[in-house]
Amino acid sequence: MRKTAFIDSLRDHFGERAVVTDAAIIEPWLTDWRGRWTGRAAAMLEPGNTQEVAAMVSACAKAGVAMVPQGGNSSMVGGATPSANGDAVIFSMRRMNAIRSIDADARVAIVEAGVILQHLHDAASQKAMRFPLTLGAKGSATIGGLVSTNAGGTQVLRFGTMRGLILGLEAVLPDGSVHDGLAGLKKDNRGPSIDQMLIGAEGTLGIVTAARLQLAPAIVQRGTAFVGLASPRAALDLLYRLEAVTDRIEGFEILPHDSLVAAMDHLDTASPLGGEQPWYALIEATQEDADAEAPSALLERLLGQDLEAGRIADATIAASDAQSEALWRIRDSLSDAEKAYYGVATQHDVSVPVDAMPAFLEEVKQVVEAQWPGVMVSGFGHLGDGNIHLHVRAMKRGNDDWREQEAPAIERRVHDLVTAHGGSISAEHGIGQMKRDELARLGEPARLAFLRSIKAAFDPDGLMNPGKLIP
Repeated sequence: MRKTAFIDSLRDHFGERAVVTDAAIIEPWLTDWRGRWTGRAAAMLEPGNTQEVAAMVSACAKAGVAMVPQGGNSSMVGGATPSANGDAVIFSMRRMNAIRSIDADARVAIVEAGVILQHLHDAASQKAMRFPLTLGAKGSATIGGLVSTNAGGTQVLRFGTMRGLILGLEAVLPDGSVHDGLAGLKKDNRGPSIDQMLIGAEGTLGIVTAARLQLAPAIVQRGTAFVGLASPRAALDLLYRLEAVTDRIEGFEILPHDSLVAAMDHLDTASPLGGEQPWYALIEATQEDADAEAPSALLERLLGQDLEAGRIADATIAASDAQSEALWRIRDSLSDAEKAYYGVATQHDVSVPVDAMPAFLEEVKQVVEAQWPGVMVSGFGHLGDGNIHLHVRAMKRGNDDWREQEAPAIERRVHDLVTAHGGSISAEHGIGQMKRDELARLGEPARLAFLRSIKAAFDPDGLMNPGKLIP
């Protein structure tokens, strides 16, 4: 069947609302969030329920039409962008945006794939609950995309990645069959978990349609501190000391002074601390039990001990929610601030074992700056889970061709160092199109063989999000 005839048959069956061919409507969804990849699509399918997803997938499978699942289109690695050949259809999940249920007693929410993360936060808060995962794209990122990329964020330290918050999934597999795992059984030994295989698979093994998610009690209040430190090693030692005496630390972000300078310029604000320090930590503690010690008092007591002992150089503690928001605004602004202040850079979402983070940061800076004199290597991010957002700024080497001429070799060198430290070239953004060749180059043979075998078993015709993740 010709592609146009196939699309017409889908429209006849599912209606104009579910099968979009208007180029003006589709166009915004053909380019990735960073603007690095632009593709084409024969149509954009917008199913309204799981049964429609299953019927559409089955029809595409029979016709040999490739499918690209898409949520909020906020992928940082081109993971939801169709290829340039125009053979694929986009499966937009944005119409499936129902919050099916929230059970505060069970601390469980069942939500559809198109639910925007911020909307889930708002709905949970109305039940005195919260979904403890947040990130900068919370206003556009959808639950299906967060599942498919195993998203992280700033609360991983206490609650883990998306994988740790998923109790069960509903999904349509590449042949159109429906997997229903929403019961969320705590014990189930019927073989390997389909849910776990779908998490982080970037839509290459099926289309997530709904998820059963773990909620947590809403916080009574929070406490936020901004701490000056001598080095990443000093920051890690501080984290270890805090974790040894309390389980209430939810966020522990680090940033160097050069990143703070960019943020202060971008936000037109002053440093939270009186003096300049080489490194800083942004720390957040929370309180869920009304009778517990207030988080600001907890931080003041614990950090005060470190100040007296000379283990940290300086600290300030937010006196209100507004001050907490101002401190977090510094962290949330860093990507835009650094781009505006320092110009073009290669950006790396990588992770290494937590205890290896200080040594990695020191080595990658020394090696890359020595090999490419004039660049500046700097990193910020989630120290507690080993995830650093490493930027290599072009600085004096910057020119119109820098990204094409030198950046690829720099990226490979950074990934070599990450691998040497036992780390991952993708900590929370996924592989997508951007890192697929690097995964093929650096992935251990057993991992690559497993990925390819699973893909061949689930999707033997290679129709589900082709060109992503699997080398």
